Amino acid sequence: MIPGRFDWEEPGALAERIRGWATAAVESPDLGPIETAVIERGDEALRELTARFDATESPPARLRADPAAATAALDGLGPDLRGAMETAAANIRKVAEAQLDESPRTIDLPQGHTVEVREIPMRAAGVYAPGGQAAYPSTVLMCCIPAKVAGVGRVALATPPGRQGAIPQEVLAAAAICDVDEIYAIGGAQAIFALALGTETVAPVDVVAGPGNIWVQEAKRRMFGRVGIDSLAGPSELMVIAGHDTDLRWAALDLCAQAEHGRGGVLAAAAVEEAVLDGIAAKIEEFAPSGLTEQPLALVQVPDLGDAVALANTLAPEHLQLMSEDAAALASHVRTAGCVFVGAMAATAFGDYVAGSNHVLPTGGAGRFSGPLGPGTFRRRIANVSLPGRAVEALAPDVGLLAEAEGLPLHAESARARIKEAGQ
Repeated sequence: MIPGRFDWEEPGALAERIRGWATAAVESPDLGPIETAVIERGDEALRELTARFDATESPPARLRADPAAATAALDGLGPDLRGAMETAAANIRKVAEAQLDESPRTIDLPQGHTVEVREIPMRAAGVYAPGGQAAYPSTVLMCCIPAKVAGVGRVALATPPGRQGAIPQEVLAAAAICDVDEIYAIGGAQAIFALALGTETVAPVDVVAGPGNIWVQEAKRRMFGRVGIDSLAGPSELMVIAGHDTDLRWAALDLCAQAEHGRGGVLAAAAVEEAVLDGIAAKIEEFAPSGLTEQPLALVQVPDLGDAVALANTLAPEHLQLMSEDAAALASHVRTAGCVFVGAMAATAFGDYVAGSNHVLPTGGAGRFSGPLGPGTFRRRIANVSLPGRAVEALAPDVGLLAEAEGLPLHAESARARIKEAGQ
């Protein structure tokens, strides 16, 4: 990694400086031609783009995978790997179910009427699981299980095929564990456009969820409004807050682990003692794989660990590890991180796979206004308003006053017209 030293300053300015430095080399892609191709030529464009970007040696015969292939892939897994997947799935499902509130909430108002607020699952959800150089069955579990727990009727998975045109067996097996309804061998921005807009083979969905590279995230940004999205979950981020007692090797390992996801995300370590930062940098240099040498790493010396938390609250990192002896006390002051790992034993890697918390988390500072993917990503609220006569008599004059103040006289008349009927 390439360490960068940052002197302490006001947290907002410092967070902006760190994020700008870490992402300086990342350029927003031009997705216009891909979007236009999918809109105008549908499946034909998807096949061309798949051959160009993913299945470069042998494009798949069909965009949609045979469901039997997922069942066969699960049956063909070794027992140890299958057991690990099932452990992860069980924990993810249990945490997701704990977040689900099936009961409508009825609020009785003083004028005599009620407002009932209920949640209903979305009709169809699209899940994107990244691929290419690696396979991510964990992302299939993280996204598809909450969608199923939420009650979504149709879950469609899109994932890039390998160079030979085949979806990795581990990904198919994870899809079988999740009981995914549809599986498509489509990757990149074109997968997002296909899920959102539809083609001859892919029926459009209501919400698109899942992490991906900058192309995928930019496509999700463009499609927001046409469909819902979970968040802009881009390149992986980790901030470590280290104390004098932190195991420097563990801290370095955890930072390197997140760097494996590729460039573009913020990696940072904050500590009071300069020697702690020096030690983390030295341990990274000892064992970091050569492929990680170009990753930026921000090293921040802070006046105290409370200031480190203030920086984290402004930076809003995807993952935040509190590795000092007072980690639990510090955790109570964290407000914006996507997921907080409390204590030296809680490495982000556990959350990436089996802890049960979700690994699809807001990045790029989006933790200031969004949180982890969960069943709520795939459900929407709807309100039922019931007004008996006495509530109409009590509220219609106020509707009239407010509507006339806004210059909307027919709103006022709409409410007042019911007063006579209500009094009978």
